[in-house]
Amino acid sequence: METVIWVGFSIALFSGVLTVTKKQINVSDKLLSAWLFLLAIDYGNIGITYLSYDITIIPSSFFLFNPAFYLYSRSLTDEKFRLKWVQLLHLVPYVFFAFSSHYFSLIFDVDVFFVRDNNLWIRLLFSLSIIISMVAYNALSILAVHKHRINLKNEFSNISQNQKLGWLLFVVISYIVYILTATVLGIFGFIYNDYEASSLFNYLATLGLTFALGFYGIRQDEIYKRKSEKTDLYQTEERYKKSKLADNKKEDIKSRVLTHFREKAPYLNPELSMLLLSEELNIPKHQLTEVLNTIIGKNFFQFVNEYRVEAVKQKLSDSSNDKFSIEVIGYDCGFSSKSSFFSVFKNITGQTPSQFKNSI
Repeated sequence: METVIWVGFSIALFSGVLTVTKKQINVSDKLLSAWLFLLAIDYGNIGITYLSYDITIIPSSFFLFNPAFYLYSRSLTDEKFRLKWVQLLHLVPYVFFAFSSHYFSLIFDVDVFFVRDNNLWIRLLFSLSIIISMVAYNALSILAVHKHRINLKNEFSNISQNQKLGWLLFVVISYIVYILTATVLGIFGFIYNDYEASSLFNYLATLGLTFALGFYGIRQDEIYKRKSEKTDLYQTEERYKKSKLADNKKEDIKSRVLTHFREKAPYLNPELSMLLLSEELNIPKHQLTEVLNTIIGKNFFQFVNEYRVEAVKQKLSDSSNDKFSIEVIGYDCGFSSKSSFFSVFKNITGQTPSQFKNSI
């Protein structure tokens, strides 16, 4: 048991150091490093106070872990996310119960938890608050990642595994499963007065979550480009966010988009995103998204990649390009990976690039 705790301490501390020393650290990295250092402190606290001195401390670190999940998820999925002083309000439950545990001299041992005394109300309040914190923050975290994954095709023309955040969704869901399992084991431990299996599971599960956070979090790059200050375009987007475009305005935007793609061929840039296109045309993102989805009838991902597929088909049809491999032609036309190139091409044409070339 003690070995598991100190291994967790080492992994969390080492991962936190690696994250905070990245060459280009962003707001998500700052939150992740703070979270990992928090885990290291929690492991160390358990190792020193509980294992060495047999002192039971209030397990209120959940009041930090749950909002940490949420804020980290928001920082990756919301391009307008910024660290603000008001977010310190998430620490209020932790500070309140950390103070209460000393002021009321609370004991959270299971054997005496439900004893009717003057402090029963604070123990029940603590338990109820833990449940609310877990349900609310984890639901918000899952919602943030889920909405991001749905909206990817309105934001990016090439979608990588890094942008899908599948690992974060897995970690959040695993965390919920861990909580439910730990609760069931805790109930059995209470019934049979044996908490060894429950404690071992808690430490092993937390160790696994710590490893996943460190391993995937360090490799996670910033998804959305953030500006240090509001530009005129950003202010315009905020001003007209709730407005409805007139039909003539929609047609004008449609014409500008089609002309831009015909004359400038921005789809050849594998890094093309809705933000980049918005800046190039000086049109707010939400207006472009509305026109693409309602007037042109395609999301950004579909719209851009149809141009890329047409460019590939033209090159494959030209015998002067026979000296180039199909993969090279795909990269040259704006695709960022072989897998996405083959998948998108077959989805649009019903053929693989090789089958199309052979059919010419």
